[in-house]
Amino acid sequence: MLLNILILFAAITTGLLLFSPRLSKSTLWRATVTPLASIIGSGFLVLAPILVSDYGYMAPLIMAGLCLGAYLFGGAIRFNILQRNARHPQQDQWTDRLELAASWALVFAFIISVAYYLNLFGAFGVSLTAFDNGANAKLLTSAVYILILIVGWTRGFNALEKMEYGAVTLKLAIIVGLLVGLSWYFYQKASSASLFDHVPLLSGWPAITLAFGLLITVQGFETSRYLGRNYDHATRIKSMRLAQIVSTIIYMIYISLFAYSFEREQFALTETAIIDMMGIIAPVLPLLLVAAALAAQFSAAIADTSGSGGLVEELTRGHVKARTGYAILVAIGLLLTWSANVFQIIAYASRAFALYYTLQSLIAARRAFLIDGQQLKGAGFILLAMLGLMIMFFGNDVESSNA
Repeated sequence: MLLNILILFAAITTGLLLFSPRLSKSTLWRATVTPLASIIGSGFLVLAPILVSDYGYMAPLIMAGLCLGAYLFGGAIRFNILQRNARHPQQDQWTDRLELAASWALVFAFIISVAYYLNLFGAFGVSLTAFDNGANAKLLTSAVYILILIVGWTRGFNALEKMEYGAVTLKLAIIVGLLVGLSWYFYQKASSASLFDHVPLLSGWPAITLAFGLLITVQGFETSRYLGRNYDHATRIKSMRLAQIVSTIIYMIYISLFAYSFEREQFALTETAIIDMMGIIAPVLPLLLVAAALAAQFSAAIADTSGSGGLVEELTRGHVKARTGYAILVAIGLLLTWSANVFQIIAYASRAFALYYTLQSLIAARRAFLIDGQQLKGAGFILLAMLGLMIMFFGNDVESSNA
């Protein structure tokens, strides 16, 4: 009972702090909230059980590797933001072509990421009900897809997008509450010398390809690149860097506590495994997690659906309207929903974003090579692009890695 109260107190206090005028009206913080929420929104729900199940005591090291890889890709995008807004930007025909290809790659990545968000929405939406099974989760996902199409086709998403700060604040507040509960549980385990030290189930190439397939769980920082209507380039660069640093701290604390607190046999590796694990700590946590999951996945799906439709209209110069883009997204999303499971969609989304990050790295390399004294940095971006290609071709899902 006391722990439930402590968790709720931590969550409510965090929520009030985030809604305080000092933060909610801060330009840098508001610019940081969008990428931060995107980075930790979905990964927080699925990462811990996957990492602990397959990597054991190495889970924190794999988490650090994912965050480092994401930060390096973010560095390429930050370099591109800076160069696009330079007094004399370095631009040529090849850079323009790569920019166009990257934009289309992002449209494709958005389509798969929405499938990822909404399939998690469906799984968590039925998780605490009597209808908790795969078919009902897919039906709920399909219903939300249809709802999004109707709203996007008839009214647009402006009203729903205004809910973003509230949804993000709710999610961050609940994450703080979860970390408080998890810290207490870890302390209890450590005090009784009953922490767990699991041997990794994967090693070598299978371990690497699974990590490649988890890139989507630390994705989202690139949203700063597309906030130019609301923030100047310096703010967008700072906000992306801050979002990645804060999310890395949160993820490292979370995975480090989780990795040694639970016995591997205590949970089945499903998309909603985190609910059962948090129920062991405190009865209030599953309810909070489901609330956070539904708010986070819905708001993220709306943002990416709106972004993809707008990009399609922009890239086709109005020949394909945004709402037609929404219809294409929904059609592909429904196909993915009924032909793949969440873990497979995670791997697909990781590979799609890897393509986008590869192209952004190539753009950064091209620009660096055109600037005197930046050749070494350009070579680094080429290596980063090669990493992106490896992720795109070899990223694997959990089930295939363990086959």
